[in-house]
Amino acid sequence: MKTILPALIAVVLLCSGLMGCATATMPVSGFMYGNVKAPMTGTAAPGQTTLVGRASVRSILGLIASGDASIHTAARNGGITEIHYVDYESQNFFGVLAEFTVVVYGN
Repeated sequence: MKTILPALIAVVLLCSGLMGCATATMPVSGFMYGNVKAPMTGTAAPGQTTLVGRASVRSILGLIASGDASIHTAARNGGITEIHYVDYESQNFFGVLAEFTVVVYGN
């Protein structure tokens, strides 16, 4: 524990001074931590939604990023053929880890 904490503090301090830190789209952001949900788009499809699909991308230190957060993939993951609306969720922890998730609602 004595070696992990100083290393984590060093990474956070180094990362806070660099532009390449892990970030994700957010309408508002927090320096140390962010966990935000927001709307992306909607359609004129009538009725209640019964299905939800998710697709995510992740980043580590802004150096490595991977995933597929497309609306198409989220709809396919939820078995959705008629999209009603789309939201997104975004998380960021000290600029070290970031995740962006597209959430599709429909039938």
